[in-house]
Amino acid sequence: MANIKSAIKRVDVNRKKRAQNTNFKSDMRTQVKHIEKLIEANDVEQAKSALPTTFKKIDKAVQKGGVHKNNGNRQKSRLTKKINELSA
Repeated sequence: MANIKSAIKRVDVNRKKRAQNTNFKSDMRTQVKHIEKLIEANDVEQAKSALPTTFKKIDKAVQKGGVHKNNGNRQKSRLTKKINELSA
């Protein structure tokens, strides 16, 4: 354990940030899994209506630093591609 006051504070800050990142990533993954279930069930309309909510969760995780920007863009691209293939 850290002995220096600033190191103790840094440990606390890192613990809080890690918890926040975990929450953002968890929300994002849950929403992505929800859309993937809708895609598997061939429910195009509900998948399209859930897409903006999923994009919002992904963007929030990227904005808060939970995931890398390229990772978020890749997730959005793959989901959009799957939905477009279903509807075509």
